[in-house]
Amino acid sequence: MFLMIDNYDSFTYNIVHYIEGMEEEIKVRQPHEITIDDISEMRPEGIILSPGPGHPEEAVLTLQVIRTFAGAIPLLGICLGFQAIVTAFGGKIDKRTPVHGHSAEMDHDGKGLYSGLLSPIQVARYHSLQATELPDCLEVTARTADGVIMGVRHRDFLIEGVQYHPESILTDFGREQLKQFIGMCRK
Repeated sequence: MFLMIDNYDSFTYNIVHYIEGMEEEIKVRQPHEITIDDISEMRPEGIILSPGPGHPEEAVLTLQVIRTFAGAIPLLGICLGFQAIVTAFGGKIDKRTPVHGHSAEMDHDGKGLYSGLLSPIQVARYHSLQATELPDCLEVTARTADGVIMGVRHRDFLIEGVQYHPESILTDFGREQLKQFIGMCRK
């Protein structure tokens, strides 16, 4: 069973439907509906941290999930979830010119979520914040042609984050990336 922390985003159920379409069980909880103790009792195979509005510092439960379960439960952060991963480990998130519903070419490292995928790929961008500094524990896994960080991976734990939206029709191989995460949780 997988857990989706829904940070009050309209895209959450697109991701959920992708996961369910892979014959996987996924439970969805919003931050006001769940506690860290509840998550411990659920024992999910992996946790997906959804997109959402606002700054990652405002996503208190999402930050707690990252800090509590890093190294114990695999984590995948998408958009706000990605920004929360960067924030939780001491990186910096800054404002940028908003990019909403645009496709961009992205190069990736061919590992983790991108294993077996050609590079570059097209990805859907919906964000007005970006990672500008990373802590040493995170490595860049993907960037746009103009250098914007689009993906990170923790060097020691099974934690991946993507700034773009893998569930969007504008993203190449988004379903495959989510499937990779599920497979990584089971290794």
